[in-house]
Amino acid sequence: MSTIRRQSILSSGIIYLGFALGFLNTYLFTRQGGFTPSEYGLYGTFIGVANIINAFANFGMQAYISKFYPYYQDNLKVKDNDMMGWAFVTSIFGFIMVLAAAYIFKGLVVRKFSANSPDFVKYYAWVFPLGFGLTMYSILEAYAWQMRKSVLTSFLKEMLFKLFTSILAIFFFLHIIHDFDLFIKLFSLTYLLLAIILLVVLIRSGEIHLTLRVSRVSKKYFKKILLLCSFIWSGGLIQNIAYVFDNIVIAAVIPNGLAMAGIFSLAVNIASLIQAPQRGIIAASIGHLSRAWKDKDFGKIQRIYQRSSINQLIFSCGIFALIWMNFMDGVKNFHLQPSYKQAMPIFFYLGIWRIVDMGTGVNSQIIGTSTRWRFEFLTGMILLAITLPLNYIMAKKLGVIGPAIATLISYSIYNAIRYIFLLKKFRLQPFSYKSGLTVLLAISGYFVSYLLFSQIHGFAAMFLRSLCFILVYIAGMLLLKLSPDVIPVWNTFKKKLAIPYLRSRK
Repeated sequence: MSTIRRQSILSSGIIYLGFALGFLNTYLFTRQGGFTPSEYGLYGTFIGVANIINAFANFGMQAYISKFYPYYQDNLKVKDNDMMGWAFVTSIFGFIMVLAAAYIFKGLVVRKFSANSPDFVKYYAWVFPLGFGLTMYSILEAYAWQMRKSVLTSFLKEMLFKLFTSILAIFFFLHIIHDFDLFIKLFSLTYLLLAIILLVVLIRSGEIHLTLRVSRVSKKYFKKILLLCSFIWSGGLIQNIAYVFDNIVIAAVIPNGLAMAGIFSLAVNIASLIQAPQRGIIAASIGHLSRAWKDKDFGKIQRIYQRSSINQLIFSCGIFALIWMNFMDGVKNFHLQPSYKQAMPIFFYLGIWRIVDMGTGVNSQIIGTSTRWRFEFLTGMILLAITLPLNYIMAKKLGVIGPAIATLISYSIYNAIRYIFLLKKFRLQPFSYKSGLTVLLAISGYFVSYLLFSQIHGFAAMFLRSLCFILVYIAGMLLLKLSPDVIPVWNTFKKKLAIPYLRSRK
């Protein structure tokens, strides 16, 4: 568990630095005198559609790598490992099929988006380089996780990607990039650059070899691989469509769709701060889960499940409270465009969804690496059946806030089903009484901080409210010993502080 904790902390630290860059990007996109809400909405829609392209094109290769890598590692030399060669070929073929479908259905896209989001139609072709780059990077990322390189992948995806975006946005403000047309075209190439960097690192380290010579492992497990990829790809495709459908449906059905999508994107990006530790924990855990299932080490799986739940719950509740108490002051103090005030209630529902999703731990990764991975497809079907019609209906009735409420409802049902499944089938469950204490501590810290400083505004109010909450939350977390990983981290932190103090005494 110490390896997972160390990699999770390092990855989470990198991810939070990446989110600092993300905040800079959000500020650049939303501040007065810069990008319009429609341009910001197009940027967010591009990312959403790129994720759908990846979901279609990858054909379940990430799941194939995550599930079967231990079998290839234990039975083949690196030069005989054909896993990545076939993963690349399969995904490139999948992307070609996506391009064919995009050409066939272009008329439908024009009809659905031209009225409310004409710029999406204008730049339609440029979303495909972004989607292809994301597909290639995602496959390499899954392989790098098995190499225990989660810190590297977190740096590339969470920091370098956002740094590229920051540079493009700054160049736009400085008029080095003269117009939005050039900005969006350059942005569409960013994931391709990341994929090339990660591939070069893996090749130079000698940890990847590309061959299409069929190995004995591929022959032996071919039917199981095919079955796994079919189910996981279908389930992942459904899940990805459900995940980004809200932004797309806003652009398609709500008047002035891209501008409303821009407001929704602000809420999504701020809510994603809550999710930051989840990515690091998943990256650090998935290799261990694959090995634990192979070795039938249920005790290790249960420990990972419970610790991922309580650690993520602590982070998510704390970050949500900090953002919620400072949201409106943040919009005013950072001089964002007034229309972005509409993002606050959207953030509330998306933030609660993030807490629910993170509080249930790495349930998706446990199911996906288990012998019951077919359940991934079933739950994905249920999620899609709820999400698509609910998002559409809620967007029509409630406007831009509707998809946020629909997302919370859909994913709460989705996670409840997965929780019950793991409990019934494997007697695995992530919660304890400390889960409830965490939520109560966050609520208490929020009300104490908000009530003490509710009469003042500006940067001083944001600082004082945040400081008060952090002190209450950390003190309560240590006194209640909410997580077995908190005390070791705290002791390490104290040792780091003590070293310069002792040296100064000498």
